[in-house]
Amino acid sequence: MTKTHANRIAVVTGGGSGIGRAIAQALAEAGAAVAILDANGNAAEDTAGLIAGAGGKAMALTCDVAVFEAVESVGREIAVALGPVDILINNAGISPKHQGQPASVLTMDPAEWQQVLGVNLTGAFHGVRVFGAGMVRRGWGSIVNQSSVAAKTHIEFVGVHYPATKAGLIGLTKHLAGELGPSGINVNALAPGRIDTPLMRGVDPAVNEAIVLDTPMRRLGTPGDVAAAALFLTSEAGHFVTGQVVDVAGGWKLT
Repeated sequence: MTKTHANRIAVVTGGGSGIGRAIAQALAEAGAAVAILDANGNAAEDTAGLIAGAGGKAMALTCDVAVFEAVESVGREIAVALGPVDILINNAGISPKHQGQPASVLTMDPAEWQQVLGVNLTGAFHGVRVFGAGMVRRGWGSIVNQSSVAAKTHIEFVGVHYPATKAGLIGLTKHLAGELGPSGINVNALAPGRIDTPLMRGVDPAVNEAIVLDTPMRRLGTPGDVAAAALFLTSEAGHFVTGQVVDVAGGWKLT
């Protein structure tokens, strides 16, 4: 495999499992050294171990991206251990459920709203705030924000905070593309559809079967599908693509 990301330093938030893990592994396989940030430090260590076992270079850091000082702190650790960051994948996200169901907007605890806003949207701002300045100084960088098809349409199995933050990430992406583009930084968003992860398999199988039938590609997505898109957008080949929202959904919820 051509090492398209050789000599690059990447940060993946929420890299301990699922889509984040797949992106971290893909970046490492392409030659990048990867810092894996996750609120679950053990999960981050597991991802780093998988990368090291495959011959890649990675470090794991426990980090709540909703806390600016925490992101600043791990940023300093990454600079010492790996070097200046070239690629930022703002993947960390949460979607709270209550006995498997989202809270109604009429009953949602305001603290839950703030928690989701903090991780999903403010966490991405924190990442750019900490790592973006170095990209500007070096005249090259690549940022990918993890949005969702839920940002653009009603999906009944998520609470209102989730699509609100994912839509916010689209606005953040487009603004950053304009603001940071003159410094050689491309900024894009991915909008995954229904992706086959362990968390998703906890729902009624009928839900996923119905989504497959409503998806032109007639299957669920895989973490690898999303990782492949992230890999392209953060490569030299994809560097002239900026300000875009790329659906990775097999045509589900076409808009």
